[in-house]
Amino acid sequence: MKTSLIEKTSSDRGGLVLRSIRSLSVLALVLCAAGCHRDQIQVYRIAKDQDQQSSQPQSAPALPTDSPNPGLPPGHPDISSMPAGSFPAPSGVPQLTWQTPEGWTEEPPGQMRVASFKVTGPGDKQADVSVIPLPGMAGGDDANVNRWRSQVSLSAVSPDELQKSAEDVEVAGQSARLYDVAGQNPGSSNAERILGVIQHRDDMAWFFKMTGDADLVEQQKPMFVTFLKSLKFGAPAATAELPAGHPAVGNMNTPNEAAGPVSHEGQPNWQAPAGWREVAAGQFLLAKFVIKSGNGATAEVNVAESGGEGGGLAANVNRWRGQLGLAPLSDADLNQAVTTLEVAGGKASLVDLTGQDARTGQPTRLIGVIVPQSGQTWFYKLMGDPQAVESQKAAFTQFVQGAKY
Repeated sequence: MKTSLIEKTSSDRGGLVLRSIRSLSVLALVLCAAGCHRDQIQVYRIAKDQDQQSSQPQSAPALPTDSPNPGLPPGHPDISSMPAGSFPAPSGVPQLTWQTPEGWTEEPPGQMRVASFKVTGPGDKQADVSVIPLPGMAGGDDANVNRWRSQVSLSAVSPDELQKSAEDVEVAGQSARLYDVAGQNPGSSNAERILGVIQHRDDMAWFFKMTGDADLVEQQKPMFVTFLKSLKFGAPAATAELPAGHPAVGNMNTPNEAAGPVSHEGQPNWQAPAGWREVAAGQFLLAKFVIKSGNGATAEVNVAESGGEGGGLAANVNRWRGQLGLAPLSDADLNQAVTTLEVAGGKASLVDLTGQDARTGQPTRLIGVIVPQSGQTWFYKLMGDPQAVESQKAAFTQFVQGAKY
């Protein structure tokens, strides 16, 4: 029985292959920065065809370079010990299309990966390419880049040094930062290099990574950058076939609203303002409200919770800025952009941002509040049509201030 379909068309030159994932083979839902502590680690797998032709990807070990991963930053899932599971790939995750560079061999996705490639160079030199999506901040960008540095025997450096060394690249039409890390394989002492890119889209962190022989990775860097540009994020994938007896996952494809019943589990004690309609929060949120103004403009309020600092103030503010097509702020500029808001039991950080929705290109305003409370961090976000957001700003602020934890 076929449960996964891959389309491919060769270009005129035969050098690039366009592939479209109709269903993600694997994705793990985990506790992370923008997620909820109620979620347990789950691994989702879709069966692949057993009668694939020789032109289809051949079997390959999953996560050859990402497992094991010592010293993961706080809030980042342990991707070295996730067992093969029997749950379906969840809906609500964007489908990907890309152009495969000449000389890259596509491998079956495995465990955390939604795309995987092998690159072979002269003298059987090897490099591995992976695409891994994780919900929320996944531990924070700086911590993850320093983890990559440790994988090639380099010490951690400050956030300022990381940003100075980063390069601007384009991933699926949006800006991202590329980190080029060269060192030694701690096991073999051979020269090894990592090209790592992190991009935040719709409360998910996407990791694009090439790891392998230093000379080969350097030679393949232009191809890697071209691959990133060719990526396209499509509509969310539909829910895959469920195993016998598994409860329905629900359809996350409806714009602005998640299907399914509303759950108040884990929510603080709060009073939603008049006109706010609560809908099912979905997989990575604790609460979600839809607001429609008198002129038909809409906005949404999302609430998420994370243990610890949830990736930190700078990483989360810059993630929100990325959702509006805005460049990240330096620490000095961040201090000017953030204001303090009095809340129950302490102080919170508020940012008010205006730009364009990276998904729709429409003018959009975002007011975000980060509330630390008793070893946890709460994230409140009001986002939508600028007029709708302006009309709800006072009600949103009072909602955040009135929450009792």
